[in-house]
Amino acid sequence: MTGLVIAFFCPILLSMVGMEPSSGYTTAAVAAFRANAQQFAQSAEQLKVSVKAITKGDTASVAKARAALISCRNQYKRIEYFMEYYFGYPVNLYNRAPVYEVEEPYMEYQAPIGLQVVEDLLLDDEVYANQKELVDQCEVISTTANDIPATLYDFKTTDAQLLEAVRLEIIRVMTLGITGYDAPQLKTGIVESAIAFRTLQNNLQPLLEAYPGATADSVRYYIRQSIALLEAHPEFNGFDRLQFFTHATLPLQHYFGQFVKEQKLELQTHFALNYDAPHLFATNALDVTAFAAGKDSGDRVLLAALGKELFFENRLSGNGRRSCATCHQPGKFFTDGLAKSKTIDEAGEVSRNAPTLLYAAYQRMQFHDGRAGSLEEQIGAVLQNPKEMNADLKQVVALLNADAHYHDAFDKAFASNGTDSVVTMYKLATALAAYEQTLAPFSSPFDAYLAGDKTAMNSAQIEGFNLFMGKAQCGTCHFAPVFNGLLPPYYERTELEVLGVPQNGNLKRPTMDTDSGRYNFFAISFNNGAFKTSTVRNAAVTAPYMHNGAFKTLKQVVDFYNKGGGAGLKMKVENQTLSDKPLGLTTKEVNHLVAFLEALTDKPSGGFTHP
Repeated sequence: MTGLVIAFFCPILLSMVGMEPSSGYTTAAVAAFRANAQQFAQSAEQLKVSVKAITKGDTASVAKARAALISCRNQYKRIEYFMEYYFGYPVNLYNRAPVYEVEEPYMEYQAPIGLQVVEDLLLDDEVYANQKELVDQCEVISTTANDIPATLYDFKTTDAQLLEAVRLEIIRVMTLGITGYDAPQLKTGIVESAIAFRTLQNNLQPLLEAYPGATADSVRYYIRQSIALLEAHPEFNGFDRLQFFTHATLPLQHYFGQFVKEQKLELQTHFALNYDAPHLFATNALDVTAFAAGKDSGDRVLLAALGKELFFENRLSGNGRRSCATCHQPGKFFTDGLAKSKTIDEAGEVSRNAPTLLYAAYQRMQFHDGRAGSLEEQIGAVLQNPKEMNADLKQVVALLNADAHYHDAFDKAFASNGTDSVVTMYKLATALAAYEQTLAPFSSPFDAYLAGDKTAMNSAQIEGFNLFMGKAQCGTCHFAPVFNGLLPPYYERTELEVLGVPQNGNLKRPTMDTDSGRYNFFAISFNNGAFKTSTVRNAAVTAPYMHNGAFKTLKQVVDFYNKGGGAGLKMKVENQTLSDKPLGLTTKEVNHLVAFLEALTDKPSGGFTHP
């Protein structure tokens, strides 16, 4: 591989490492990790040997190498929770998507490397031609794996840290492991998830025994239940993921969180997650304020109420006839139903589709190309855009300051104590963002089902969810629970993808889209045609779809993915991050997938109406 560098292990430890272990649990967990890491290193070496032994025309040698890859991945799953929590760099080699990683704003990038790249090369039709690149990849993996045990010299940790590592691994399995995120072609995600859970079970046992009680018994029971379901149904496409959630992992999360709290072993190093939430699909599982540009300085209820008023305020536009609600209409689930919105003079159209604002607050990037890092930044950009709101910000602020009602509302919301310049652009954006943060009702039939109402979804929708999280591979880009590009389990990064969406929406005679996406913002080739992965919550009622509004129906969208995106349609999309291999979904499965997407439609609420 061009640019492949043999890199040596360089651990990035949490700042708290070095503290004295607080129980025998930590000693046992570190010892287990050391032993498993040694086995992983051995399996990585065996993978390298098997790859070197591939002989052209010898299918048995290829099969042996593929079996060695599976073994190596299984061994990694035994150390995954520990590696992911304590070490930074090496994890990228073992457990990341095989795409170019762009380091912004420095315009640097790292070529694909690691086990997923090996998977791509080994399962490729040109496997024999890939041998040299395979050997190079395996050399990197083996070299770094051999260095892992040595990093544990004088390594110390605490019960609280290890329990947070476990908490995060449960989420990782629920959102990535069972979706096939890191083994998309091997389809070994269910088997690997079972191995990861067995590791958690073995490592938790001493601590659960040290603090016996009803909660510890429940944790023990639901870990067993999780493993039983995974091991009983290891076939990837047929695994019942909804049952796995409702009968095992959601109650496991609830009791595990309770256990941690009872033992006063709470620790949080990733603040997008709300550890007080009962499980990942609770309405408060993610802390929406963690995605804001800054901490609100006012009353959140008053801020949101003020923001709602401003959302419908025409004086925020240059011509006094347009508001945020013009293109994000509550009655249309905060879209306008157009492929591309009208410009402020209504003589033309803007360059992209207006996405729903529902759940927009749960992103690390805003706009389709991700050029804004927060809602607040996006608001300022939209107000000043000559085609959208075309506002003079100084004039807007002056108008609102001169309005007695707004002057009073801003004064109360921000506790300004009657100062003359109560209204500022910063406060205006903060208030609007506070309102948008309330636009996440989590009130769909799917949410009701997970909350205990087993009549909320029908059999087609249930099957559709299992397809979404499995065979259809939707869940490998639209991550639970918001089903957008917010990458679990830390939810600290939003992913962008190159899909090759045609400009005309015609799957039989597609034409290349001229929109370069993020490339317009960061001009590096891997960003050409890259767009943010938006939520599919309320997708059934927010047509048309994609950044250019090219598809009119959900069935068209699913068919596009089913055919392998633009490259699968034989378009020239050299940097496509979506696999170009067809998904093989039947007509019935497509219909079931659409049915599930319909089950993600929220019930309209107070936030959907004009104040």
